[in-house]
Amino acid sequence: MEDWVYRALAKWPNVPAVYGWMGLDRRGRWLIRGEIISRPQIIDTINRNYAADEQGRWFFQNGPQRGYVTLEYAPLILRISGDGRLQTHTGLVVEKPGAAFLDEHGALALMTEHGAGVFDDQDLIWVLEQLTAEGDVVDEQHLAAALDQASGESTLLQLRINGCTLNVMRMDAADLPLHLGFVREPVG
Repeated sequence: MEDWVYRALAKWPNVPAVYGWMGLDRRGRWLIRGEIISRPQIIDTINRNYAADEQGRWFFQNGPQRGYVTLEYAPLILRISGDGRLQTHTGLVVEKPGAAFLDEHGALALMTEHGAGVFDDQDLIWVLEQLTAEGDVVDEQHLAAALDQASGESTLLQLRINGCTLNVMRMDAADLPLHLGFVREPVG
C-alpha cells in the first residue's frame, strides 16, 4: 500500500467498506459497476493498493475506504512479460510458484507468493509449451486424460516454470476458491 493510503486510514479509521462496485475480469481488467476502467493512472493506483484480508477477500484500498472486488475467476491474472518473466496483472513478478491446477475447461491456475492466479488465455500457447506428461511433450490425449480426472485428483501433467517442476492437480473452477483461500464474491 502507498503512504497516502495509510495517512488517510489514520485520519478516517471508520469509513465503511463497499461491496459489489468493483470487479476483476478473466483478462485482468478492472471494472467499476460492470464498466471497464481504462485510464492508466486509475489502473496503476488500483494495482498498487490491491490486497487481500485475512478472510481471502480481495480489495482496493482507496484512501480510507476499502472496496471489495468481485472476481470473475481468481484474484490475480498471470501473464508472460515481453522478457519472458511470469508476472501478475498488477505487475508483480512471480518468482515462487507453489502449486498448479487444471480446471474442467482447461484453464491453468497457479498458487504464487502473491496469491492465487490464473493464466491469461492469451498466454495458453506458452503454457502448453511448459507442460510435460511423464517427460513427454503434452498432446491432446494427455490433456484429455487430465481433464477426465475428478476434481482434486492428481494428473500426469507437470508444469515447468521458473526452474521448478510442479505436478498439476485437476481442480474444478468452483473448488479453487476454497482450496486456494480466496473469495470470488465478497459480502459484508
